Amino acid sequence: MKRKTSIYVLAGLMAIVILALPQASAADGDDNEQTVKAAEETSKGYMAIGAGLAIGLAGIGTGVAQSHTGAAAVGAVAEDRGNFANSLIFIAIPETVVILGFVIANQILG
Repeated sequence: MKRKTSIYVLAGLMAIVILALPQASAADGDDNEQTVKAAEETSKGYMAIGAGLAIGLAGIGTGVAQSHTGAAAVGAVAEDRGNFANSLIFIAIPETVVILGFVIANQILG
């Protein structure tokens, strides 16, 4: 239970940090070049944060999933060598989540 609580606290802190970042906006329709450049830089920063979160959270999720399936797969193969192909498939399935994270990050930054 303590592990879940610390993950929730970490997620809450990350949300607060992201929402507390300064945002550039044009005040009362004033669209000078400095304001436009500041808004573009801010949006690039948010895009980078989003891409990093996509890859990072996908990697964490994959690690948690593989820790459980990997232990079970090793136990199954130790009992019967015929389970090797099935175990390999079950270990490879969580890796697709990381690939999806890379694709999403590429779409965000592309």
